[in-house]
Amino acid sequence: MSNQLDFLAIGAHPDDVEIGMGGTIAKYTQKGFKVGICDLTKAELSSNGTVSTRQEEAKHAGEILGISTRIQLSIPDRGLYLTDPYIKEIVEIIRTYKPRIVFAPYNKDRHPDHGNCSRLVEEAVFSAGIKNFQDNQGLPAHRVQHLYFYMINGFHKPNFVVDISETIDFKLNSLRAYESQFEKSEGSTDTPLTNGYIEAVESRERLYGKEVGVMYAEGFLAKKPILISNDLLGDA
Repeated sequence: MSNQLDFLAIGAHPDDVEIGMGGTIAKYTQKGFKVGICDLTKAELSSNGTVSTRQEEAKHAGEILGISTRIQLSIPDRGLYLTDPYIKEIVEIIRTYKPRIVFAPYNKDRHPDHGNCSRLVEEAVFSAGIKNFQDNQGLPAHRVQHLYFYMINGFHKPNFVVDISETIDFKLNSLRAYESQFEKSEGSTDTPLTNGYIEAVESRERLYGKEVGVMYAEGFLAKKPILISNDLLGDA
């Protein structure tokens, strides 16, 4: 059976992808598309939770969203630097799963790992399509059709939005799966995530939805124009 994916969403830490585009993932998995998530680090430096806890939470979140696979790399947390070995690791994932579209964090974010992840993925997407670029496994080149960027902590003017009115609850439930990150408990450390973060994300998607006349939407950015073929009337 082919392990080819329609979408591959890459994040620096488990929960990044869910924050940025959980509703879009749920929307497309429910339509039958194959979606995978790749977490570059295990978030071993998180103020709350443990690596094993985060792995369990990530598995549960992925099940809620209906993803086909979740790939865990072991790049060091806070060590996402633009180096050849890390680029090659991501190239191997892209060439293995052959996604049509890759998503990465938008590079303007308060957390440096998110911006560094964005740059690493952009480099890897380009290199994955070069025939003579050698990864460690000698995989054949794969050219990704599109690279789009989702927002984690930021609120920026998107190039396009996806209506997630029918899947907002899947997104929110996937975030609630990360109890160690978003819920205060005895002995936990106060962080920006434990102080109404999920509610703030919901409000952001509500604002993006209001901009286009729907209840909820997720915003994305692109580096090239979006091609419109048959959906100018909003029926796609």
